[in-house]
Amino acid sequence: MAQSTTAKQSATPTGTVPDVELQRVFKMFGTNTVVQGVDLQVQRGELFSILGPSGCGKTTLLRLVAGFEEPSAGEVLIQGNPMTYIPAYQRPVNTVFQSYALFGHMTIFDNVAFGLSVKGVAKPEIQQRVKDALKQVRLDHLSDRYPSQISGGQQQRVALARALVNRPKVILLDEPLAALDFKLRKEMQVELSNLQYELGISFIMVTHDQGEALAISSRIAVMNQGRIEQIGTPAEVYDRPSSAFVADFVGETNLFECRVIEQDGAFVELRSSTGLAIVAAKPRNWLPIPEAVVSVRPEKIKLSMEYPNQPYNTYRGILNNVLYLGDHSQFVVDLHASENVPPVRVMLVRSNHQGEKTPPFNSQVYVSWMPEDCIALPKTTVAS
Repeated sequence: MAQSTTAKQSATPTGTVPDVELQRVFKMFGTNTVVQGVDLQVQRGELFSILGPSGCGKTTLLRLVAGFEEPSAGEVLIQGNPMTYIPAYQRPVNTVFQSYALFGHMTIFDNVAFGLSVKGVAKPEIQQRVKDALKQVRLDHLSDRYPSQISGGQQQRVALARALVNRPKVILLDEPLAALDFKLRKEMQVELSNLQYELGISFIMVTHDQGEALAISSRIAVMNQGRIEQIGTPAEVYDRPSSAFVADFVGETNLFECRVIEQDGAFVELRSSTGLAIVAAKPRNWLPIPEAVVSVRPEKIKLSMEYPNQPYNTYRGILNNVLYLGDHSQFVVDLHASENVPPVRVMLVRSNHQGEKTPPFNSQVYVSWMPEDCIALPKTTVAS
């Protein structure tokens, strides 16, 4: 199995200079600002993911670190050294692209050796470094084959070996698993996570796949419209999102636009636009506001046919649909706050099917969740 996030974090030295640091970085193409004042640090030994929808600026951010683009303003530092005016080929980083960009007419060995040959490295050193790199990715037994003779997952590891052979301080990965089918992608997530942990080299990965980022990252930066919305561990980003955008983009959630009624203490009382009375937890950065968006994850919602003994966040509804998904089912329920207001639709999840009776379609049910299992967030534009 992949190493846990806790294990990865414990392997990261504290008090060291960040492997990569961005300080108030902007990037403009003409009048279009695609990166807007980004600050972030990647510590040594992290698998750091940059996550966001298409067009949010995440690939541009990676290219700024690689040196393929120069910032319009701000500073990029690698291990404390400013990279302004340092060309891509002189930076201590290597990039693994989505397409892998392997040469079909060359053997695996020659693909990995290509960059060293261009640099004029002596042949005996090339032989040893390529052998070591292929051994690191467990492909030394396939060095004489051609890319067309190996699997997609093995091609991905060849691309990694080609990056490792240059002994970089940081490896950059641009959607490295996007070209793989679902099953192989899951297998390669484990491979990539374990390999990064064993090597101890910082990986910075760009992805739009929320599940992938949550599964293998030490920390995640969530981007939206050129800005960083939140940086945190997978658990922090999923369980304690800092904005409605993060809550909506990372995983599935139910969102309720609300007016704030009472906001003293650890919880806030709200009323949704459809009339639901909701009690929710406050995020750490809560400021008094008149409106908010409440996020509650589907797995936090309980379904029952009898009225639950719970004073808050309990609602009557009609079961609209049930989606069977193998190890769990997804339920769709229309909640009715009052007779004169259209129902609000929510999704909830049952984690297993053992000993559970599924209510019939169109039957009356009750849904409920604890106040600490939902969070009130500033009202912002959510992902489409």
